[in-house]
Amino acid sequence: MLNRNQDIKEAKKDVPDWAIAEKLGISENSFYRWIRKELSIEKKAMIMQAITELKNQLENQKNKKGFDSNDKCL
Repeated sequence: MLNRNQDIKEAKKDVPDWAIAEKLGISENSFYRWIRKELSIEKKAMIMQAITELKNQLENQKNKKGFDSNDKCL
C-alpha cells in the first residue's frame, strides 16, 4: 500500500518535486496528489520522461561548471 509508484520515488531522488511539477505543467500539490495513487502506465511514462530530462539538465549544468572551473585554471 505504501509502495505506490516506488519506481518514480526512486528515480526522482535528486530532482526537486517542484521542478518535476513545473516540467509537467502542473502545481506541486497536484504532483503530490498524483503520486499518492498508483498511476497509469502513460502517466508514469510522462513523469519518468520529465525526471530523465531534468536529470540530464542538472548533469549538463554540473559538467558546464566543471568545464568553466578548469578553463579558469589554465
